[in-house]
Amino acid sequence: MIEYIKGELTELTPAMAVIEAGGVGYGLCITLNTYTSLQGTKKNDGNATKLYVHEQLVTGGRDDSFTLYGFSTKQERELYRLLITVNGVGGNTARMILSATTPADLCNTIASGNEKMLKTVKGIGPKAAQRIILELRDKIVSLGITGELHASAGTDGAAETVNSDIRDEAVAALSALGFSPAPSAKAVTAILKEAPDTPVQDVIKAALKMIK
Repeated sequence: MIEYIKGELTELTPAMAVIEAGGVGYGLCITLNTYTSLQGTKKNDGNATKLYVHEQLVTGGRDDSFTLYGFSTKQERELYRLLITVNGVGGNTARMILSATTPADLCNTIASGNEKMLKTVKGIGPKAAQRIILELRDKIVSLGITGELHASAGTDGAAETVNSDIRDEAVAALSALGFSPAPSAKAVTAILKEAPDTPVQDVIKAALKMIK
């Protein structure tokens, strides 16, 4: 499994990025969000570009296909993977959804049940919009992938952030220990919300006491 590809950006269009790594040019389908993040990277300037990868293998038809999707952040890739679990949402449709809005706004759209926004995306009708909201609302909250935790009532309403690197490392460690990702992420996010600078090993220890 390919986790990410890191190398020289040699070609870039709104739909495709080509990264050369180890003498091989990898063509990755990208969203407009990732395209925007890569626009500041000069092609052939020697600086390394890193994209997180989702691999899609389609078999059983007249021609088998193998496609690589590239994302500038793990958050966007996780959202993509959640979207394609919804019946009727294929790879290209998920990419269009993520091109129509930012990952944070999409999370807010799903969490708030905003069907109207989802229906503006080509290929998403009322039933598909309802399925996306119904099936993913709890998941995006429990996984903590929005990168934002809105302040509860009684605060000034400002958004709080958690250290995504520590969160991801802690959740990965807990998953390796046999705990499910969703409750692990929920516990870790809660810990980091209260104490953002907690070392990862302490986050894991505290989470072990919270996960049932």
